[in-house]
Amino acid sequence: MNATSQPPDLSAAKRTGWIVIVGGMAAIFDTTIVAVALHTLAQDLSTTVDIIQWVSTAYLLALGVTVPTVGWAQRRFGGKRLWMMALAIFLLGSILCSLAWNAESLIAFRVVQGIGGGIMTPLMATLVVQAAGGKSLGNLMALVSLPVALGPILGPVLGGIILNGLTWHWLFLVNVPFCLAGLVLAYRFLPDDEPGNGTARLDIIGLCLLSPAVVTLLYGLGNSSAAGGFGQADAFIPMILGVALLVAFVAWSWMRKDQALIDIRVFRHWPLSSSFVLLFCTGIAIYGAMLLLPLYFQGIRGTDALGAGLLLIPQGVGTFLSRTVSGRLSDRIGARWVAIAGFAIIGLGTLPFTAVDATTPVWVLLVTLLIRGVGLGAVTIPIMAVAFEGLDRTEVPEASILTRLASQIGGSFGTAIFASLLTGAMTTDGDGSVPFQHAFWWATGLTVVAAVLALALPGGHPASEPAASPAKT
Repeated sequence: MNATSQPPDLSAAKRTGWIVIVGGMAAIFDTTIVAVALHTLAQDLSTTVDIIQWVSTAYLLALGVTVPTVGWAQRRFGGKRLWMMALAIFLLGSILCSLAWNAESLIAFRVVQGIGGGIMTPLMATLVVQAAGGKSLGNLMALVSLPVALGPILGPVLGGIILNGLTWHWLFLVNVPFCLAGLVLAYRFLPDDEPGNGTARLDIIGLCLLSPAVVTLLYGLGNSSAAGGFGQADAFIPMILGVALLVAFVAWSWMRKDQALIDIRVFRHWPLSSSFVLLFCTGIAIYGAMLLLPLYFQGIRGTDALGAGLLLIPQGVGTFLSRTVSGRLSDRIGARWVAIAGFAIIGLGTLPFTAVDATTPVWVLLVTLLIRGVGLGAVTIPIMAVAFEGLDRTEVPEASILTRLASQIGGSFGTAIFASLLTGAMTTDGDGSVPFQHAFWWATGLTVVAAVLALALPGGHPASEPAASPAKT
């Protein structure tokens, strides 16, 4: 590290955070808005639900292909230029989606959106952490995660308003003002950084190993949610292929070192390694369980998709309320105990669902979801923040990419597991509340396991020395 470097300007880091939030709102909101509109899209575009599901799947697969390239792209073009390029791509994809004439064209244009979103998602954290020099990571992660907290609260409501008063085309046109404002703010106020290595070559072999690995894993996990679970050929074959490609990428990256698409030597940093493992496990234990909630509301309580989204608002409110507090505590006492406390709160907010049925009072569900949301916010911030402790500035992009991949694959794995658990329980216990109760017991148990794993996180006060130091001289 450059010991003589000047202390980072945290006010500048916060300014960078607010700038990227404006554009990032488009990508985060788009996912939650479209999720409540699939049935309407299927009707208006005269297609089946099976086909229209690819509107979401294609976006996620495009993300999986793009995310691994962000570190190279930042070295090649610089952070500010890459951020503006990502916003422009997402803006183009949004406009094209609004002009789609059938399901196939909409799916294709969602890929364009996914490319832009795949760049934006890890780059948000990278730009802010680099601007802050690794200080006040908890507070800054709370700021950067603002769109993620607001998305589940406002996205379904905004989607419902649009579908009730306008045509489906406005589901995508609503992104345009966010993207335009984000471009203007980035052009005027983001530091005009020079590329770290303007002639950096893209690791083609690494890209051809890692991106297909992520895509095939996500594809196989998505297929495992159907009847037959992990035993289906179109589920376990892509997953085996994905794991094989992932192993090959690790071997290739180890040989290529700093010339690799992602330099996996950053795993030598224990904070990043423990964060990566826990983010993956958190995706299984927590976000996989989120599959159950809307299915319970729609299948047992009889609400429609918008109604289920509205009932989930307290969980988003809880996440929003606990973000800042958990960020400050993480900076003050370290990530370990904040995360453990968060998992304990999640467990308390999940346990009551092990006894729910069609007659459970709505206010009980809303209070429970609020508590669960508080735990989600308390867990996510410290685990994300600790990943960047002790890293050099040049290592921050790798950490952003790896944490994003851990969350994405872990969440998909959790969704597949709980879909299989629910399907299996329905086979033996029927279609009533009992299968959901069994699945929520699993969710509670896995949350306890995640709390135990959180003991591996670094404890105590984070290092006082800036982690993401300015570039070496």
